[in-house]
Amino acid sequence: MQLRAATLDDAPALAALGRDSFTDAFGHLYRPEDLAAFLAEVYDETAVAGEIAGGACRHRLAVGEDGVLLGYCKLRHPSKLAQDAFAHDPIELAQLYCAAGATGMGVGAALMDWALAEARSGGHDAVQLSVYSANHGAQRFYARYGFAKVADIHFRVGEQIDEEFLFEKPLQGEAA
Repeated sequence: MQLRAATLDDAPALAALGRDSFTDAFGHLYRPEDLAAFLAEVYDETAVAGEIAGGACRHRLAVGEDGVLLGYCKLRHPSKLAQDAFAHDPIELAQLYCAAGATGMGVGAALMDWALAEARSGGHDAVQLSVYSANHGAQRFYARYGFAKVADIHFRVGEQIDEEFLFEKPLQGEAA
């Protein structure tokens, strides 16, 4: 597995993996029209390409030996979650997705290690993320990296409002 930065040529694959991962994990929770509206807004190829080209987000891809996309993560600064932070300059881990066949291969761990190293090297005092309140597997994964719940927040999918948790990992005092 190789980790590399995303390019504009990766936008279609990133959009597809984001749509597929979100739908596989959470699609059953939503009315079809709410899910469709959310996917069109967040995982549209043009929207993903705009994030890659813009300055607020950095995408890191995990690619297999065969060139197949195994997973990716997205860091966002400034964090959209900063209003609920205890930190002064947090960075947001906005997405961390693994392809269905890549679970258990260390993809998530490699991407998380990269994200934490980037946050430290950027001088941020915390990493934030939101996680669905019923996604206990993801919560356990994040807890292994030192993230803890700091607030109850909400996440909109179409017209539906979900209960989410804001997790934060303080970085103050850690070596860069």
